[in-house]
Amino acid sequence: MTNSSSPLIVCFGEMLIDFVPDTSGVSLAESKGFLKAPGGAPANVACAITKLGGVSAFIGKVGDDEFGRMLVDILAKNRVKSDGVCLDKHARTALAFVTLKRNGEREFMFYRNPSADMLLKESELNMGLIKQAKIFHYGSISLISEPCRSAHMAAMKAAKEAGVLLSYDPNVRLPLWPSADAARQGIKSIWLEADFIKVSDDEVEFLTQKDPQKEDVVMSLWHDHLKLLVVTDGEKGCRYLTKNFKGKVAGFSVNAIDTTGAGDSFVGALLCSVANDPSIFQDEGKLKEALTFANACGAICTTQKGAIPALPTPSDAQALIAQSKAK
Repeated sequence: MTNSSSPLIVCFGEMLIDFVPDTSGVSLAESKGFLKAPGGAPANVACAITKLGGVSAFIGKVGDDEFGRMLVDILAKNRVKSDGVCLDKHARTALAFVTLKRNGEREFMFYRNPSADMLLKESELNMGLIKQAKIFHYGSISLISEPCRSAHMAAMKAAKEAGVLLSYDPNVRLPLWPSADAARQGIKSIWLEADFIKVSDDEVEFLTQKDPQKEDVVMSLWHDHLKLLVVTDGEKGCRYLTKNFKGKVAGFSVNAIDTTGAGDSFVGALLCSVANDPSIFQDEGKLKEALTFANACGAICTTQKGAIPALPTPSDAQALIAQSKAK
């Protein structure tokens, strides 16, 4: 159960509806039917946190429509505080069609013209909620267009001034940006603000245009007041870098069905650990333990369709860790 005295983690950005084909391994055009699933990385992270017993809030905007109200409902069911969510009477909730092609790669098609999440204004931010947080977590999709970009910058500034830790998972979604260069620039425009950054190996390759497995390539993403940089390598696990130490933590092999939300599950787990014990940044043993737990959460999330329904509980993750130790 959620412990109300746990530190608050505020997630900022988009929440939308993902439509996933009801059969695996087909393109969007070939699919005959779709299942609707709540999505949007920051909202997934918020739900991952509460599922693990943490306390989270979501700040963003959805349409004042059936889908938007359904999403607010889902936040409530997942015990995520939703007093930072606005409803827009004039814009629709964003939709994304996501499929896993036969080669396991995801294909996205977005409907945002513009969607409600892009229209969040600085004046609509729940600043009180942001300032109460221990960690303020965000992605890069909220940087793509105004007025949401200005709201994102203002929220980050308020959090920083209140001494809140800033957590960034860029979550590259190229179809949403005007161009690949615009995406690189936009994502890097707030790089130096973050205390903690999580990127996937593919994102390292995209941002640096170099081999993501090379240490100097990962090092080029480091900046001086970062406390932790984590690179996730899919089922291989993850690599970590702090001021004083670096290393890697092995992943877990599971029967993966859908990778949607795996990174968000990983981030939610890691943020729970950091919120409860910030000394993790200085203690390599504790960090490795937290990353093992986060790897387990990410792995479990791939064994079911959809992001939020597949998020694990702490006992799910502990069971997977115990099972792999026993092998």
